[in-house]
Amino acid sequence: MARVTQEHLDARRRQILDGAARCFARNGFHATSMQDVLKEVGLSAGAVYRYFPGKDDIIAAITEETFGVIRGAFQEAARLTPPPTPDALLARVLGGVLAGRVHGLEPRTFAALVVQLWSETLRDERLAALLDEGYTLMRGAWTELVDAYRAAGILESDAASDHMARAMIATAQGFIVQEALFGDVRPQVLEEGLRGLMAMKTQKIS
Repeated sequence: MARVTQEHLDARRRQILDGAARCFARNGFHATSMQDVLKEVGLSAGAVYRYFPGKDDIIAAITEETFGVIRGAFQEAARLTPPPTPDALLARVLGGVLAGRVHGLEPRTFAALVVQLWSETLRDERLAALLDEGYTLMRGAWTELVDAYRAAGILESDAASDHMARAMIATAQGFIVQEALFGDVRPQVLEEGLRGLMAMKTQKIS
């Protein structure tokens, strides 16, 4: 009997996750059955259950991978020297992630999947834990990024680094939601909009 290679196992797992992601993005988690997933990926129940005991396990794997892709892209960009300013950083990374066809999905479809995953974390403790872990790591990385802005002498604000990091994360989340709801949200729009807001002059209130 021929030995099954790790490459084959990885490819089969990828096939299942990508097919399930297409189903979930199209019909939502609760309206998608395991039979729908099996039909989409073209595999038997035994072949799929060898990798994932049930639908919730597939959802958890997609959640972990999807959040990891987004988090990793921002962490990699934040390590650049000198660090890109928030307008360039957010536009560059979000544009790259959405155009990267994660799970083979079009940008708007992928964004819609991300929003669905976020909503699932409100009812599923396992998914909530995955999101919390990823958010904590990203929040820490972006706090370091803000500190790097200060060290480079390009940030004069005395606002807490963590507060600014959370604001940038919120901007990224909002961009993804807009793409999911309306589509065709170009990264250049985000970059130009943030650059304009960053140029605003603050006035002291007497």
